[in-house]
Amino acid sequence: MILSETHTVPNLDTPIRLQEYGVGIFSTNPTKSGLKKAIKKKLVYVNGTIASTALFIKGGELIELFQEEEKKTKKQFIFPLEVLFEDDFLAIIYKPAGILVNGNSFATIQNALNQNLKPSTQKDAVKPRPVHRLDYPTSGLLLISKTNAATHALMKLFEEKTIQKTYYAITIGKMKKEGIITIPVDEKESTSNYTTVGTITSEKYDFLNLVALQPKTGRRHQLRKHMLALGTPILGDKQYYKENLISYGNGLYLHAAKLEFVHPFTKESIQITKELPKKFRKIFDIII
Repeated sequence: MILSETHTVPNLDTPIRLQEYGVGIFSTNPTKSGLKKAIKKKLVYVNGTIASTALFIKGGELIELFQEEEKKTKKQFIFPLEVLFEDDFLAIIYKPAGILVNGNSFATIQNALNQNLKPSTQKDAVKPRPVHRLDYPTSGLLLISKTNAATHALMKLFEEKTIQKTYYAITIGKMKKEGIITIPVDEKESTSNYTTVGTITSEKYDFLNLVALQPKTGRRHQLRKHMLALGTPILGDKQYYKENLISYGNGLYLHAAKLEFVHPFTKESIQITKELPKKFRKIFDIII
C-alpha cells in the first residue's frame, strides 16, 4: 500500500460526514461511491487513523488516500477543450456534441479536464469535475468545480434553482410563440419555459422552429421529452421522435447556450454565452 494523495480540511462551519465531504477531493476516487469503496478497503486515513464511513469531519484534519501497489496509472485522454471562463474555484467549458461528460468510458470530458484547466491554488483543490450533465449528443456550456467547497456551493445553487440555463433547439412542427410546459418527467414534477425565436417552412417537415428553452427543473432528458410531449420533437433526436420525422444526418439540434449565476465566492455576476453551432446557423441565420 502506497500513499496516493493527501488533503488538509479547511475550517468548517459545521461538521460533515467524511463520505459526504470527501466527494471530489481526490482525483483517484472523485465520486461518492469510489470514496466509499476506498474507505471500506481501509485505504483512507484521517489524522493517521483508518477512517470509517460514519466519521464526521470538523476541520483541520489531514486526510490521506492510499492505493494498492499493483494499481497502474491510467493513460491520459488527450482532448483540447475551449475554456470560456476560469478562476481558482470553477470553470466553464464548451462540450462538443458526440462526447460523454463522464462515466466508465475513457473518452470523456471528465478525463480531459486536467490538461485543459489550471490547477487551483486553494487548500481544498480537487481534480476538476463537472457539476451537472449534458447528454452525449448535446453541445454547449458545462460548469466545472475545481475545489471541494465549489462542488458543494454549485450543487446548492442548482438545488436552489439560482443557476439559469438557456438552451436552443430546432424543433419540428408548428409551435406557439411561447409557453410553459409542466408535464411530469419520469413521474416527477418538471417545468420548462420556451420561446419561439423563429419559424421557417420546410418541404420535409412542414415547419422548423428555433426555440429558446429554459428548464426550471433538471430531469433526465427533460427538454427532449417536453418537446416531444408538445408534438414538436427536436430535429435529429433519435430517441424521442415522431414516426417518419427522424433525421439521421447532423445529430441532435440541442445546444446549451447560456449560463447565468452569481459566483458563490467572488459574488461576481457570471453570464457566459456560446454561439450556435454551424449546423444551426445553416438553417437559421440568427446571432444569439
